[in-house]
Amino acid sequence: MVAAVRRGHSMRRVAREFHVSLLTVQRWLGRSSGKRLDRVDWIDRPSGAPRPVNRTDPETEKLVLRVRSQLAVSDLGDIGAEAIRAALIEQRIKQVPSARTVGRILQRRGILDGRRRIRRPPPPLGWYLPEVASGRAELDSFDTICGLILRGGIEIEVLNGVSLHGGLTSSWPSLSITAWSVVESLLSRWKQFGLPRYAQFDNATIFQGPHHFPDVVGQIMRTCLQLGVTPVFAPPREPGFQNAVESLNGRWQAKVWRRFDHESLAALELRSQRWIAAVHLRSAARIDCAPPRISFPRHFELALQTRPAGTLIFIRRTDDRGMASVLGHSFFIAPHWTQRLVRAEVDLDHSSIRFFALRRREPLNQPLLAEHSYALPLNRSRIRIRG
Repeated sequence: MVAAVRRGHSMRRVAREFHVSLLTVQRWLGRSSGKRLDRVDWIDRPSGAPRPVNRTDPETEKLVLRVRSQLAVSDLGDIGAEAIRAALIEQRIKQVPSARTVGRILQRRGILDGRRRIRRPPPPLGWYLPEVASGRAELDSFDTICGLILRGGIEIEVLNGVSLHGGLTSSWPSLSITAWSVVESLLSRWKQFGLPRYAQFDNATIFQGPHHFPDVVGQIMRTCLQLGVTPVFAPPREPGFQNAVESLNGRWQAKVWRRFDHESLAALELRSQRWIAAVHLRSAARIDCAPPRISFPRHFELALQTRPAGTLIFIRRTDDRGMASVLGHSFFIAPHWTQRLVRAEVDLDHSSIRFFALRRREPLNQPLLAEHSYALPLNRSRIRIRG
């Protein structure tokens, strides 16, 4: 454009040829006035003043930094924005900046002592199980609600279950929950909706079995293994792993238990079934997009006295020595992996147990840390069934 104008063309003609405004041509002519074209700075500049009109002048910024250095070696040692402003007032400075302005000066100069917390994105759902995290497999979580009292002093308990990806919910209010009643509830749910790849529980004795004996494989674990469902046990006192079913517990109590007066257990069961049906209707699209479930075997017969086979998974945290406790035994993981999460996979078919590293910051990186030999004792192959 400048060269064309210098060859004798009018500025309006040049503006039409280059499809720019007349002001643009005039601006670049002013930039190159009295200079050779190869010596003109053609780099574009941001619009507006070279320096913001409301920015604190450099002398005031230097004064703020100097006062902060003086306060750092004072007897009190306060070097925050309020302390700096108070010191400037004591020195009778004419235009004392506000504490917020002093804070911005310190931040701009990069001399703040505090550091902002880094907000990292959360890991994917079921990040501790690669198949679940990638969306190739479904996981059902189960938990109980205790301490609910019906009219007349009748205490009841509720077993709730929900799928992680699909949000497929189930609820079973009853007078008491036992391991055998949980087995019956699981079978009824899975016959209706199909089998998930994983079923997750907490470490309550109802789900896992008694804790005062080692090598206990309870009724629920055996039921899952016979159906090809891998039981998963969340780490004790660790938030987050049972969030899906804990959220369902809160919703059930808010929408079913507290909203209505229930005269009997039958009335509560009816109200709970109606709410579950409404939840399924609202979540139909999510349920359809969930990973496919496995068809329940047609001629399945539960045989809890047979020797269990398959894989058990325990999510655990190592202690300060790098040890993790699984099935009543302590296993050494690694000296550098202390107070960290691990996934323990107990392979009952090959008599081994493998420990994989788990980190929320790097959920896809789960290297193998240790492998130990483990075989279920013969005296633990059979269990006593209690209804």
